[in-house]
Amino acid sequence: MARLSPPPVEVYRGARENRAMFDRIAHRYDLMNRVLTLGLDGRWRRRAVAALGLAPGSLVVDLACGTGMLCNEAQRARLRCVGFDVAAGMLAHSHTSAPLVRADILRLPLADGGADGAVCGFALRNVGDIPGCLRETARVLRPGGRIGLLEVAEPENPILRRGHALYFRRVVPLVGGLLCDRDAYRYLPASASWLPDPAELLAMLRDAGFTAVERRALGGGGAQLLTGTRA
Repeated sequence: MARLSPPPVEVYRGARENRAMFDRIAHRYDLMNRVLTLGLDGRWRRRAVAALGLAPGSLVVDLACGTGMLCNEAQRARLRCVGFDVAAGMLAHSHTSAPLVRADILRLPLADGGADGAVCGFALRNVGDIPGCLRETARVLRPGGRIGLLEVAEPENPILRRGHALYFRRVVPLVGGLLCDRDAYRYLPASASWLPDPAELLAMLRDAGFTAVERRALGGGGAQLLTGTRA
């Protein structure tokens, strides 16, 4: 079974501190996503929802839903969606008609096998127990249910990787500090080091009970979409 290495001390934050940080930046979170991804975040969310391949009317859970942008994409695809997040500030600044629930995604208030699909947008690296989160997601999905996880990544091309590192570690904190919260946008790029590498993430999905797991690079490799089917 794939094992998660301890996070660097300078990167890791406790759940309470993380929650407070997201509450603090909630009012500009959507704007910052658009600015810092050069407007690509909406396209990536649409791809995540489409990759589920679910029939209209299927029930999808949005893990760490934030302000509900993935919920909106699911609804545009004629899916039913429920969002879950522990950050009250994010839920208070939501822009979706989907029902939202304040809950820990490690302990979802859902019955076994009650959902058809699950999505998560750029939040997995802020989960203290990624294997546990994937197992919990598998628990609430029916057999044949689908998962789609959007996350940051490093480009494989050396030139793109250097450019991405400069942007992610220098430009993002600078712009984040000017437009929103300097501390938060220093932490969010740094937290990428807490994310397991792609092979390890795929192994974690398999260990959690998912088959047909796949990874697709997005945005020149600066983002990734991981998908799988509940066995």
